[in-house]
Amino acid sequence: MRVALVQTDPVFAAKEENLQQALSMMGSVEADLYVLPELFDCGYNFTEMSEVRPLAEKYAAGRTYEEMSKFANEAKCIVVYGFAEASGNVYYNAAVIVGYDGTAGLYRKIHLFDRENLFFQPGDLGFQVYETKIGRIGLMICFDWYFPESARTLALRGAQLIAHPSNLVLPNCPDGMRTRCLENRVFAVTANRVGTENRGGHSLTFIGQSQITSSRGEIMHRAPADKAEIVVREIDPFIADDKRLNSHNDLFRNRRPDAYECAVKKDDL
Repeated sequence: MRVALVQTDPVFAAKEENLQQALSMMGSVEADLYVLPELFDCGYNFTEMSEVRPLAEKYAAGRTYEEMSKFANEAKCIVVYGFAEASGNVYYNAAVIVGYDGTAGLYRKIHLFDRENLFFQPGDLGFQVYETKIGRIGLMICFDWYFPESARTLALRGAQLIAHPSNLVLPNCPDGMRTRCLENRVFAVTANRVGTENRGGHSLTFIGQSQITSSRGEIMHRAPADKAEIVVREIDPFIADDKRLNSHNDLFRNRRPDAYECAVKKDDL
């Protein structure tokens, strides 16, 4: 599987410009899977709800979906990208997977970060894994990585690779994804963005450093912190099916769910 990591430099609310930047980058390389950042087409740093509505799209509708679906079909590939989803009068920070092979799916970010809670509802579709012609792909978005249950759930459901659209501002994720991949024996493509959005008294600088991580926790590529970049690496997704550490230890077979029970309720925390 040739995986393309697409690190972009979007401008807030400039959907057409951002879309064309991404498509131009994607068209410059050949890959089986392209992973783009969270909210890549619209920007991230919203100041009020009225800004979300005109930038959001319904799932499987709108210009971004149309262009990404067209690219996937013409390039015979699969694309994962983040966008603001409109579902009636409710909005989600979401990601789409769309492919030439009929793959189609929607993920809504479960763990919202900071001021995202002012504009989006928490995801309600759970963590899903998609069986594609190039491998089994699971989706999560940005801050989901902070919760080990996210990657573990995808791995237990058979994911060989986690596509991870992101808009990272905290410094921990690139190194943290090494642990997520190591403990689950899965590959990951964390697609972040670069640049600064200073809006309404809230300034956010995105750390770049998008990363392709192997199922052994190795950094196969880490992008720069300050510029857009696209890079392709080749992986064998079936390596992720082997959870053995040695002749006596298998990461999944050695799990002890009976010992992990937690009696603490969320309301008690």
